[in-house]
Amino acid sequence: MTSALQILRAGPQMTVQDLGRAALTAQGLATGGAADRTALAEAAALLNLGQFPAAIEMAGMGGDFAVTQPMRIALTGAPMRAKIDGKEIGWNQTHLLLPGQRLSIGGAFSGVYGYLTTAGGIATEPVLGSRSAHLVGNIGRILAAGDGLILRQDRTPTAPPVRISPEPRFSGGPVRMMPGPQTGLFEEAELARFLTAEFVRGAASNRQGVRLEHEGAPFQAGEAAGLASDFIAVGDVQMTGDGVPYVLLSECQTMGGYPRIGTVVGADLPRIAQLPLGGRVQFTLLSVAEADRLYRTPAQLIAEAKTRVAPLVRDPSEISDLLGYQLIGGVVSGQDEEDY
Repeated sequence: MTSALQILRAGPQMTVQDLGRAALTAQGLATGGAADRTALAEAAALLNLGQFPAAIEMAGMGGDFAVTQPMRIALTGAPMRAKIDGKEIGWNQTHLLLPGQRLSIGGAFSGVYGYLTTAGGIATEPVLGSRSAHLVGNIGRILAAGDGLILRQDRTPTAPPVRISPEPRFSGGPVRMMPGPQTGLFEEAELARFLTAEFVRGAASNRQGVRLEHEGAPFQAGEAAGLASDFIAVGDVQMTGDGVPYVLLSECQTMGGYPRIGTVVGADLPRIAQLPLGGRVQFTLLSVAEADRLYRTPAQLIAEAKTRVAPLVRDPSEISDLLGYQLIGGVVSGQDEEDY
């Protein structure tokens, strides 16, 4: 039996995102996908999924939601105020959402992108191998009030709730990068100045990239004159014409002519994507070999996230759906999974 997630209220820039479309970069379409992939790995770990799910990505503000069948949800990414029928619920946890209940998600306390993931999974038709909206590529669209998303059935809606200790990434901090083919265009003194500077998120930031501003003179590449357009990728740190670094994110272009001082390692890209206004980052330079050792496959990311999952201890007086849980070994809710 299929279910549906109903969107009753939608914040700005709310879209469906998964890992994107890595195989189409050569055709000029950036990978796209979730701005914070760590949040998807944490959702998969919370819901005990074997692969990265498609989730609703919420930029700065959430919305109101309802379901047509009992459905466990996971809330990950930038922490946001969340309530079910007016009662506050925790972030980085799973919750059971029942038909007739209203899930309300407000603004982010820190970070930028929050994620709502359902245990059954979003079952909309993939486009070019992904369910991700890619607005720059004119694939999919921003979700709006009145939309409904088809979900697969949650086979274990009465599974005990769990929580996860999230990877810290919502207030800035150190960001590791590796050298790229154009790092050598920057004088050693200029590279050293870049690595000692502190950067804040600029207003001109979105899913294409994050503009980083600092106090001090613009950065210059000594041999950038006449530089031809070249292949660029997610994580590249371009130095724009006004000498301001711009870190490329999910929906960046695939060709560009600005010199690149380096490339942020994949493990630290969520820290850049989630950098809030006022948060500060500082770069450190790794060797290519050191950066390669940090790489993790999607399966490895989920496995590592599962080591941070623990049972959620809740006050029984605060559980509105208490009768739906298995409280004693061997005792069930009285409703088989096949009934859902």
